[in-house]
Amino acid sequence: MSLPPLLVIIPMHPEQLSELQTHFEVAYHPSHHPVPEGWGLEGERARFVLTNGARGLSAAELSHLPNVALVCALGAGYENLDVAAMRSRDIVAVNGAGANAPTVADQGFALLLAAVRRVPAFDAACRRGVWRDALPMQPGVSGKKLGIVGLGAVGRQFAKRGEGFDMPIGYRNRNRRDDAPAHYQYFDSVLALAEWADYLVVTAPGGAQSHHLVNAEVLHALGRHGFLVNLGRGSIVDTAALADALRDGVIAGAGLDVYEGEPSPPPALIDLQNVVLSPHVAGRSPEAEAATLALFLENTRRFQAGEPLLTPL
Repeated sequence: MSLPPLLVIIPMHPEQLSELQTHFEVAYHPSHHPVPEGWGLEGERARFVLTNGARGLSAAELSHLPNVALVCALGAGYENLDVAAMRSRDIVAVNGAGANAPTVADQGFALLLAAVRRVPAFDAACRRGVWRDALPMQPGVSGKKLGIVGLGAVGRQFAKRGEGFDMPIGYRNRNRRDDAPAHYQYFDSVLALAEWADYLVVTAPGGAQSHHLVNAEVLHALGRHGFLVNLGRGSIVDTAALADALRDGVIAGAGLDVYEGEPSPPPALIDLQNVVLSPHVAGRSPEAEAATLALFLENTRRFQAGEPLLTPL
């Protein structure tokens, strides 16, 4: 029995590709940017497509995929998938919501600690022989008010870690979460949440609705003792406004795993000492990648068996 054709358009580790090749006939064409000219015969044959939210899949690309039946965003985000174009052709779309949430929250909390406690800067100072008396005293994290923008799978995981540090939890979501713990405080705007919070963490999805949701006004509301962490999408935070806020002391610091202009480093931020940067690796760990791939495989198995999907869009 022949294996169903799968087109993979994002970079993947050899171990992942090897696992996929046991289930599919894989055509591997990784790229960070759209390919409007298509993928030739391999694209025309593809029944499944594997991408992610940042890479996406455009309507122009879909026009070269006449036999595709299911498209998966390997991760929670799907902001650059043309879902409307897929629905017009009855193409099923799924994502990897929740599979890598614990790893993302781990990295995010590491960024928060690193930014607040200035771990990278103090590491560099120690290597230069600078002793603590010559360095600024940094605030603690325990007991501070934690504001979360987007209380989805990652936001909930981050909140659990915050509770371990005795942090009161506030959140902003498109709708109040009925399943959120009663002691979580809901805010009706990001601005109001920023005014309340000591530390503001972004875990919301990208897209037009969240573009520059964290802007100069929100950063001013967060204030000169406040810290920002972004785990959602780079487009959610206005980079120019953030650079100004960090440079002028409007906020105390930031930790970013995502930023505008990926994969190029953000020029406005790289020379600033009060921001900690990581190259969109929060969702990557052996455990997270195994869970995410397993979710994709289960969704495709269910699709082929005519069973309900786990994470349809």
